Amino acid sequence: MKRTCCAVLFSLAPALALADGHPLDPLTVGEYWTIFDALKASGKVDASGRYSAVSLREPPKAEVLAWQPGQSFRREALAVVRQAGKTFEAVVDVAGKRVTSWRDIPGVKASLTLAEYDETREVAQENPEWQAAMRKRGIQDFETLECFASPAGFFGTPEEQGHRLARITCDERRGDSTAWGRPVEGVVVVYDLEARKVLRVIDTGAVPLAPAGSGDYDPRAIGPVRDVPSPIRVDQPGGPGFRLEGSEVSWQNWRFHVRVEPRNGLVFSLVRVMDGGKPRSVLYQASLSEIFVPYMDPSEAWLHATYIDAGDYGSAEGLLKPLEVGADCPAGAVYLDALNADDRARPTRRPRSACLFEREAGDVAWRHTDGPDDVLSRTRRDLVVRSVAVLGNYDYVLDWVFLQDGSLKVVVGATGIVAVKGVQAATAADTPGGKGDPYGRFVGPHTVAVNHDHFFSYRLDFDVDGTANSFVRDEVVKKRMPDGSLRKSVWTVEPRVARNERDGMIDAAGHAEGVVRVVNPAVHGPLGYPVSYELRPGHGASMLLDADDWPRRRAGFADHQLWVTPERDDERYAAGEYVTMSQGGDGLPRWTAANRPIENTDIVVWYTFGMHHAPRAEDWPIMPAVWHELEIRPYDFFARNPALDLPRPR
Repeated sequence: MKRTCCAVLFSLAPALALADGHPLDPLTVGEYWTIFDALKASGKVDASGRYSAVSLREPPKAEVLAWQPGQSFRREALAVVRQAGKTFEAVVDVAGKRVTSWRDIPGVKASLTLAEYDETREVAQENPEWQAAMRKRGIQDFETLECFASPAGFFGTPEEQGHRLARITCDERRGDSTAWGRPVEGVVVVYDLEARKVLRVIDTGAVPLAPAGSGDYDPRAIGPVRDVPSPIRVDQPGGPGFRLEGSEVSWQNWRFHVRVEPRNGLVFSLVRVMDGGKPRSVLYQASLSEIFVPYMDPSEAWLHATYIDAGDYGSAEGLLKPLEVGADCPAGAVYLDALNADDRARPTRRPRSACLFEREAGDVAWRHTDGPDDVLSRTRRDLVVRSVAVLGNYDYVLDWVFLQDGSLKVVVGATGIVAVKGVQAATAADTPGGKGDPYGRFVGPHTVAVNHDHFFSYRLDFDVDGTANSFVRDEVVKKRMPDGSLRKSVWTVEPRVARNERDGMIDAAGHAEGVVRVVNPAVHGPLGYPVSYELRPGHGASMLLDADDWPRRRAGFADHQLWVTPERDDERYAAGEYVTMSQGGDGLPRWTAANRPIENTDIVVWYTFGMHHAPRAEDWPIMPAVWHELEIRPYDFFARNPALDLPRPR
């Protein structure tokens, strides 16, 4: 996205913050109020101005790497302001208590605020055309309905062009404790957020409502709760084995900084591993970058259901939701609160946004047997940093798991409620030929769960023993032996160094064999190999939508499972900075069009989990968690197995 600066309020060097704290610490309550006052005093925000986002504006990476504890550092915030139908970016010097930059960002739409979501829940019910559509379906009492607004994932009709839109759908709540099980199918309100008026009401025809209670997942509503006769308890009488000081975590040989941001949740920085008492860098920063969930029903009522979740929803309400003590995290977990700004830039506390805990699940770290009685075995213990993103009907458990052997796992668990539509037939047996619905699967009477994808993009800024890294793909190559050889064939490994961004693009199918690594060519281990970290994929799925399809244009980062770019401080979000009603092509597709060099330089790896979800009956009314992971593990980084020093189990 090309950004042009239409107006600059000031052009001043940022003041330096006090020496306490860390340059990457989250904004505090006091700092949020300083930002609030500075924006008010600037004279740039009028009475109509609303804030779509207020977040830490990190110092440049070079400044953070050069910083030492006790030194002063830059402290800035970025505010996205919507007013007069335009989107502005304001940079606030928090230490200097002043606005240093004010820019009009043309051609973009600011994300919805919580107040706007609340507003849209009332507008539909005041529209006569919508009321008529509800009465046609036998719904007379509108107070039993729960209505939801979504940013317009599709806005291709002529009357929708140039507007900042939301699409509003409703579910019947009567007889249920949840709002997701009985959609009022086929009625969608297209709403202009700026003009505050309904542009049109889509009505694709009435279908029966699902029976009351069919989507209720309260265990008390479906029968007795099973008995667990012997509960499992984890006891740490000496307290947790990790240390949390401010935002700095120390555990076993790991050291890292962690904070919570509204848009993308947990952000890990300066991830290091201790080796012989000395810290060695692995990652400068790692975080979730974007989530894309397109649904596969082509009807007009479902065109909007192509969600770019973090960019559309994260800033307004915060990506992460409070964790349930004793359920989401085990006994003894330590919780991290977070702060977010509302649409007036006022801070609001988000309790229990993340947790840290150790676990021993009975897994083996390593073992070997020499003879019948000579057994050496060690138990694995992990450090888990967990958060849960709740985005409408879906819940995503987002884990970062630190292992004792220097490996790190990025894990996603998808659960919650699958999105459903109402249909005319009661079951698949009632459809022509008994084939069911072509775009989903029956999970209840008159209820079809729609097929969809999940794509999770992670931004991984590697610094393997320094910032000058390369991306290497070790290809497994079949080799035919010469005539006369007793062996006829073997396979060998041939490393390929990616010279430019195009070389670094890998699809899910191409990542199944071989090894991909981030290498520091200037640092060699004791055996002569350059040190590196491998990205070892788990499950992956490719984007199946055509290149000219609207959803794919908006989420081009899902075109490849893996991308590599040179590090740029302003390239943080895989689908671009502004995704609400974006025209497509932003983020990774735009950046990599230049095909920049990536060899022996500071590089960022963008990794995307892809999952095709064809729902099943067992996913209803609430879906068992389905897990996917990426392992980042040392490869010739250590001289030997770094977990050899684990103690015998007591």
